[in-house]
Order: sequence, then C-alpha cells, then structure tokens
Amino acid sequence: MEHILTLGFLATTIGATWRLATPIIFASIGEVVSERAGVLNIGLEGIMLIGAFVGFWTMYETGHLPLAFLAAVLSGVAAGLVFALFAITIKANQIIVGAAINLLGLGLTSFLFRTYLVHTGQGVRIAPAIDIPLLSGIPYFGAPLFKQNLLVYSTLLLPPIVGFLLYRTSFGLTLRAVGEHPKAVDVAGRSVALYRYGAVLIGSGLAGLGGGYLTLAHANQFVEGMTSGRGFIALAVVVFARWSPAGSFFVSLLFGMFYALQLQLQAEPSIHIPYQALQAMPYLATIVALLLVRNRMDAPATLGVPYRKA
Repeated sequence: MEHILTLGFLATTIGATWRLATPIIFASIGEVVSERAGVLNIGLEGIMLIGAFVGFWTMYETGHLPLAFLAAVLSGVAAGLVFALFAITIKANQIIVGAAINLLGLGLTSFLFRTYLVHTGQGVRIAPAIDIPLLSGIPYFGAPLFKQNLLVYSTLLLPPIVGFLLYRTSFGLTLRAVGEHPKAVDVAGRSVALYRYGAVLIGSGLAGLGGGYLTLAHANQFVEGMTSGRGFIALAVVVFARWSPAGSFFVSLLFGMFYALQLQLQAEPSIHIPYQALQAMPYLATIVALLLVRNRMDAPATLGVPYRKA
C-alpha cells in the first residue's frame, strides 16, 4: 500500500494516463467536429475497430508504419462515408445507422481476422518512443512523460488545431451554423449536406487513427473487440466536455487516468480487490459523468436531426 503513495507510482500513472487516453482523445475530438455540424455518430466503436484492424493488416503486409497509419485513417473515412450516406443523404435515423456501423465493425474485423490473420501469431513493429533530450532525464517524471511515441505527443496539437478550425475559420463558422441553424445556411446558398459530410469524414478519420493507435503504437497485435468500449467512452467525453475540443482533451485524460489506475492497482499485491471490479472503473466513471451532465442543454440545436428542405 505504501508503494501507491510514492512519486514513482504517481509518475508512472501520469505517463500511462496520457498514453491510454490517446485513442479516446482522437475519437472524442473528431466527434466534436461531427456533432457541431448536427450529426451524432455513435458508430465510433466500430470505426475505431476498423481502423485498428486495417492499420494492423497494412503494417503486417507492408512493414511500412506511416502507410499503416494512413490506411487506418482512410479506413475510418471510408466507414464514415457509409455512415454519412445513410444518415445524411438517405436521412435514416442516426442512432440506428451508428449502431449498424458498430455491428459492422465488430463482425467484419472478427471475420477477416479469423480468416486471414489468426494463424500468423506474429506481432508488428509499433511506433517507437521518442526520447526528448534533457526533459526525459527529469527524476521520476522524465521517462513516463517524455519518452512517448509521436502519436501521444500529437494530441497536444490536436485541440488547438481543431479549435482554430471551428472558431477561427469561415469553414468552422459555417459548420457550427449547420448544427444550430441549417435552414439559414441553406438560404445563404451553402450546402448543408456537404458540410455535414465533411464533418463526419473528419471525425471518422480521427476515430480511425485512434483505432490504428491501438495496434500500431500501443499493442503490436490485433485482438477481436480490442477497443473495449473506447468509442462509447469518447461519446460520453464529448457531452461531458460540452462539445469543446480542449475540454475533450482534458476529460479524455480523466478517463485515461481510470484506465491507468485499474492497470496499476491490478499489479499491486497489497490491493485485495477483485480485478473485475478494477476493470470496471472506466465504465463506472462514464456512467457517473453522464449522470452529472444529464440536465445540460449545451448540445447543438439540431444534433441528430436530419435536415430536410421545406
């Protein structure tokens, strides 16, 4: 028990928090873009699974890490395009379409994995840790914080970039208007569907990258259902963060902390808590977060509502 109170335990937990929060950061900030345009994509779990599998398969076949990450992003975009076709063009119920994408992602990746890759038993090369000079030598906190891979570091740039896109560009202004007053955008002569397609594809590409991170920068194998609810947690993060890119980053870290703690505590011999209870920590935190924000009315006005011209 005394080990938990040490600086070493704290530093390791902080480093693991950032690392484990990374896929949720990508998926949640991407979903902020989608929902700001009025499109609720609950298919993040399936899209992340597709990104994880395609990234792993590409790396296995080519051995080219940047190409594997690009394939993960493009596979997410492709899945998002399918979602957008039904949700935006056909104007089907977005919840149902998202659920179908989740089932498609789980079923398709499991089928392809069992058919083509389950017997290989080989891992792939993953993104290496980057040692930042001087900073990585800081006692206790240097190695956990400043020996991460490039994808982890890139999460520091993602909130300001997306924030600038949404709040400081004409594209972002129109995209947010599509989520609040799509009729006004239509009357102004701009295509509501086109902006919603763009938002969904951006969000799905980032979710695919989050999935690719799991197999190309975190683990070196694909496992069926390996996203383990991270897509659903990302949806909760967006609500709890009040549809803010910066807020999504920090709330994702909060959920990453629960992932890190449950892994750290499982390794502690002095902690006599069933491991099943520890594994449930991130999901219990999700339920608590949703209960805390249940009465908030900050969502875009037309979130989940297909736009139909009068």
